[in-house]
Amino acid sequence: MGIRFLFLFTVALFVTSHVTRAELMEQKGESAQAVNKPISVKAFQPPSNDSIPDDEFGKMVRLGKNIFTHTGKYAADYVGNNQNCVNCHLDAGRLANSAPLWAAWVRYPAYRKKNKMVNTIQERIQGCFRYSMNGTPPPANGETIKALMSYAYWMAEGAPTGVKLPGQGYPKLNKPKMQPDYQRGAEVFAQNCALCHGADGQGVRQGDEQVFPPLWGKQAFNWGAGMHRINTAAAFIRANMPLGKGGSLSVQQAWDVAYYVNSHERPQDPRFEGNLEATKEAFHSHQCRYGDKVGKTVLGQSSK
Repeated sequence: MGIRFLFLFTVALFVTSHVTRAELMEQKGESAQAVNKPISVKAFQPPSNDSIPDDEFGKMVRLGKNIFTHTGKYAADYVGNNQNCVNCHLDAGRLANSAPLWAAWVRYPAYRKKNKMVNTIQERIQGCFRYSMNGTPPPANGETIKALMSYAYWMAEGAPTGVKLPGQGYPKLNKPKMQPDYQRGAEVFAQNCALCHGADGQGVRQGDEQVFPPLWGKQAFNWGAGMHRINTAAAFIRANMPLGKGGSLSVQQAWDVAYYVNSHERPQDPRFEGNLEATKEAFHSHQCRYGDKVGKTVLGQSSK
């Protein structure tokens, strides 16, 4: 009994000491990466791309993958900016903690606070075209939606339905020690983001190909997209940015740079009906700069 008690006491002392050390490191500003490094999860593994079947269904799956990765090319009639689905769902929708398709497929139909109704997966995809693509929702029974659904269905092969899988969405991010700050965010952006997204936030193009997406301005996602919310953007950035170096920014840096990015003008919320204050009150009361004044600009006054 004495040996067992001594063992448990030693383990408890080690855990307590470890937590205390991490807290002290964070208070001193030391090794922010070590303190803030995300906890890895054993996520569901979708089938490999080379296992797409060589039949009519596989043909539709491949079309869905093409639409997902090159949306402006393969779904041009429904896209109003220079964005692709893969910008927010990395590795062609496969990557855990980057809102992967396989985790979304098994969760719909579902009630969404955004529109206060139960949405099917078709309606969820249509919403992405309306907001993130600043475009027009494809018909629910049309080829574009069928292809994207086929791709998501194939990717979720073997996943349990109705279960919240590890790696779904973006990892929840704690609030920062300090309020997010525009100037600090600008510095984080210049040091970590401008290389891919440009100093002006307009991304990088090669010919007709948008290699890295614009983050604000006329070709960015609009004021209705989920990514315009500071907490959502911060969670995505913390887990996934800079590209290939997810977890390298501290929690504070992720919030600061998300605040900075979303303090720029972008296309109007498609739910806008002519009154900025009414739109702000109805849809932008949480983690959002819509309607705020930045410099001489009141955000949310742009046209489509």
